[in-house]
Amino acid sequence: MTVIVVMGVSGSGKTTVGTALANALGVEYAEADTFHPQANIDKMTAGTPLTDADRAPWLEAIAGWIRAHQDTGGVVTSSALKRRYRDVLRTGGNVWFAHLHGDREILAERMQTRKGHFMPVSLLDSQLADLEPLEPDEPGAIFDIRDTPGEITEAALTAFRELA
Repeated sequence: MTVIVVMGVSGSGKTTVGTALANALGVEYAEADTFHPQANIDKMTAGTPLTDADRAPWLEAIAGWIRAHQDTGGVVTSSALKRRYRDVLRTGGNVWFAHLHGDREILAERMQTRKGHFMPVSLLDSQLADLEPLEPDEPGAIFDIRDTPGEITEAALTAFRELA
């Protein structure tokens, strides 16, 4: 089966859409933040962007989760900012990317108003600078965060089901 990776920068709505997709499909959901080692969380909390080396074990852990869910399917979130990060995730098996994309102003506003998340708004620009859009050979679709979570979920379900 295929695992959906809900990707995008911080504040794009990955958790909301990912949870809704998993519920609609009746599959397990995993939140990417739970795969970070504490050192990564501490670094981001302090406003320091992660390096590729920092992200490597996190990406490998998510790829492991994808591998473990190839028989059942699943939905997992990951910023998946760079093509090479997505390449690591694909080592876990069949994936389909739902890229949540939007304007910096909307993302910053969401980040400022959410409660209890370790990622400061100061890291948004570094994430946007690193973001590489899906390439034509990468399975997935891009969704505009100006749409409601429900609209994004329905559009993603429609696009994903066209694979079957």
